[in-house]
Amino acid sequence: MILLFDAGNTNTKICLANDEGLGESYTLPTRPANTADDWGLKIESILRREDVDPHSIEACVISSVVPPLDPLIKGMARRFLDCDALFAGRDITIDIENRYARPEQTGADILVGCLSARLTYDAKNLIVVDFGTATTLACVQGNAFMGGLICPGVLSSTSALAGGTAKLPQVDLAIASPELTWGQTTEECLNQGLVFGFACMIDGLVDRLAGRMEDPFVVATGGLAQTIAQVAETIDEIRPDLVMEGLWMAYYND
Repeated sequence: MILLFDAGNTNTKICLANDEGLGESYTLPTRPANTADDWGLKIESILRREDVDPHSIEACVISSVVPPLDPLIKGMARRFLDCDALFAGRDITIDIENRYARPEQTGADILVGCLSARLTYDAKNLIVVDFGTATTLACVQGNAFMGGLICPGVLSSTSALAGGTAKLPQVDLAIASPELTWGQTTEECLNQGLVFGFACMIDGLVDRLAGRMEDPFVVATGGLAQTIAQVAETIDEIRPDLVMEGLWMAYYND
């Protein structure tokens, strides 16, 4: 039994897994200012809910883009679980070639997601779209991460609109219909603009990237993948747990 962590700038996703695959997952807010004990008590609560003995955890396997959080998880793993914290890209090999001009700038979550897609799909060319704090498109050719695009995130854009204007409210991003229509209330206008605007952005970017990558297979992941990707015409498959699957694969293949 291992405990997987996908530590992002906004949320940290936590998932139990064993040699048969992934189990239940949980999402907690990422707060690097919290203590290792705070994380430990939360993990104990999750394990108690799953009826899992903390000492049965073999390792904590982490993809992290939040460096201040790393020592907290490491300390939590040692004190509460008596196991090691293993970080993807440092302690565990991510078996994909990184052709980024500055490889050290590539987020572990990007490479882990690319690894998962590469091991899952046969297509030579892949585009992994991650709807997280930022919206990213990672391009894979063969077994190499070639680079990608970083765009604003859906929720961060929503918050910026609400915080930077006097009359625009926070909005529900649920999809009422797969067909674009004009809104007749401010909330509807925001909903249609954000959901279909981001979907069209992805479609346009994928179409342009296809000029350099013949017939790419496009997989979407991240917290809002189920919402935005279902109205994007270029998304081939939605895999919300792609990074978790990649961590699981990397650990058992290492």
